[in-house]
Amino acid sequence: MDPEVHGYHAVGRRKRAVAKVWLRPRKGNAAHSINNQKLLEYFNRPGLVAYVEDPLILTGTNDQVVIFAKTFGGGKTGQAGALRLGIARALKEMDAAHHSTLRGAGMLTRDSRIVERKKYGLAGARKRFQFSKR
Repeated sequence: MDPEVHGYHAVGRRKRAVAKVWLRPRKGNAAHSINNQKLLEYFNRPGLVAYVEDPLILTGTNDQVVIFAKTFGGGKTGQAGALRLGIARALKEMDAAHHSTLRGAGMLTRDSRIVERKKYGLAGARKRFQFSKR
């Protein structure tokens, strides 16, 4: 399979969210597509759109590639983080010269923080039930 035709594939994860990302060369005025929706329609907060596009802007490839992605699990913020990691990994696969730039900006590092499990005998992961002396 020729990557120039089929694109570059990568997977990103954040919290419970997973993003499968394909980067393809831009032809015409194609728009980024997330779950068959435009990027701004899917993430209807401009801050999340900017967060997702950070790797493309940093490497200067925003005008050269189009993003196709499938995201599932988690919420919008987690999916945006997963998508950002997936895009950064796909850019690294596309051109190894981007590695040091993306690594320096911390975009290739998987954020391993996940929700701590609830423990028995407690109200939450760490919260106690209200204490009553009598």
